Amino acid sequence: MNPIETPGVDWAALAPLLALIGGAMVLLMVSALMTRKPPPGTWAGATVAIALAAIGGAIPLWQEVTDPERGPFSVVAGAVGIDGFSVFFTIIIAVAVMLAALFADGFLRREGMDGAEPYALLLLSASGGLMMASANDLIVMFLGLEILSIAVYVLAAMHLRRAESQEAGMKYFVLGAFSSAFFLYGIALVYGATGTTNLGRILAFDPVTTESGALVVDRLDDGTPALLLAGFALLLVGFGFKIAAVPFHSWAPDVYQGSPSPVVTFMASGVKAAGFAGLLRVFVIAFEGYAPDWQPYVYVLAVATLLVGSVLAVVQTDIKRMLAYSSINHAGWVLLGVQAASDQGVSGALFYLAAYTFMVAGSFGVVTVVGRGADDRHGLDAYRGLARSRPLLALVFTVFLLAQAGVPLTSGFFAKFYVLSAAVEARSYWLAIVAMVSAVIAAFLYLRIIVAMYMSDEEEATVAALAPSAAATSSAGGAGIPARVPVPAAAGVALGFAALFTLVVGFLPSPMAEVSRDAVPTVTAGED
Repeated sequence: MNPIETPGVDWAALAPLLALIGGAMVLLMVSALMTRKPPPGTWAGATVAIALAAIGGAIPLWQEVTDPERGPFSVVAGAVGIDGFSVFFTIIIAVAVMLAALFADGFLRREGMDGAEPYALLLLSASGGLMMASANDLIVMFLGLEILSIAVYVLAAMHLRRAESQEAGMKYFVLGAFSSAFFLYGIALVYGATGTTNLGRILAFDPVTTESGALVVDRLDDGTPALLLAGFALLLVGFGFKIAAVPFHSWAPDVYQGSPSPVVTFMASGVKAAGFAGLLRVFVIAFEGYAPDWQPYVYVLAVATLLVGSVLAVVQTDIKRMLAYSSINHAGWVLLGVQAASDQGVSGALFYLAAYTFMVAGSFGVVTVVGRGADDRHGLDAYRGLARSRPLLALVFTVFLLAQAGVPLTSGFFAKFYVLSAAVEARSYWLAIVAMVSAVIAAFLYLRIIVAMYMSDEEEATVAALAPSAAATSSAGGAGIPARVPVPAAAGVALGFAALFTLVVGFLPSPMAEVSRDAVPTVTAGED
């Protein structure tokens, strides 16, 4: 028998991925072997250390792929691409893990759920996101999507004492099942039309002359196989579920409302970043030559996502649902960069995702701190008087809200500016106008929360401070907050870090903009 040839593996190139997976396994093993309860914060600290190790493994790769003499490369027989794009998202997703772990520390101990299992699931989900960001093959992309999603299903439903958490986990599972089904069917159609699932080879596929191994199918007037366009559509639907784009958002607000708040922190930041990483990598690399065919569909998705997200956000009374619809609106902004189908559009989308990760994680971090007890005090009334009882916490939340509104001197302003510039350069003028209108509508939402914190009725705030237990019985989630909202030390560190990044990038956007330009994905389809 002829020996089986196996691809060579550059373990150093896979170091960030191995750090997350290996770290999760170590956490579970240590937890199983321990005979006594570890000191508080042990699991959260270990998770942060593992995420930092992943970032440490990514920094040498960034230096390598940005070196003109080396440049981007692929490993595992061309199935995994190592370029600035994959390294960029490795750092973003690892940061999302760190923030979620810090917010989860106090929450899990408060709810009596502290243990290694939630943190291990968090790390495993992040490893799936890393696979999506570096996938050079649609099969690898699908594996990353499943690893990312399955762990989050469990995290969403992990609060066994809350029926809302169980419901959220089931709904997210159904959404994920639809996403996986459409995505896998899209892969099948693309393979049927091109004879390959490798992104580089799909890019090189000539739609006019049938390549060896590809099916002979009906073609459009320009020679593009109809089967290939159907594959585009199904892949876009699969990604649409994952990024909560309209009309595929359906149960996303319900999932955000019912899931444990620290889990929502990772959903809104890490999971959404991973979804856009996959979308950008597939459509910018593999389908770059077919941009005129898929741009109109992304255009429609962006318009619907921008308007539905902003309009429905302003009619909510629950803070988690407000931020959930706000997150949908932000997905529409990122789609502006995707629709532009240009390097400027992609770099703008990357800048937006980086800025968005910090400001949305920080926002849900504040929600985690304020939503004490059974994690159900999330009505707008629960934030009245927050500026009096916790002025620093209210100030930090204000920074995040203003950044999401796109106020100058915050990272959100430049994030919106860069994707708008890309849309205008692509001559998508009406899309840019819709985006600006949606920003004005969404600004009402953020100002509404700020007004509740700073300008609530003084007598109502006094009653809430004197009778916090009665306030907590309000059907809206509480008619006020106690005089002092306890802020765990780990959560305080995470909030400070996120707020600092939001303000620093707002004053000095150039370094992040330069990194985003260097992270535009490239073809790395060669063998090891």
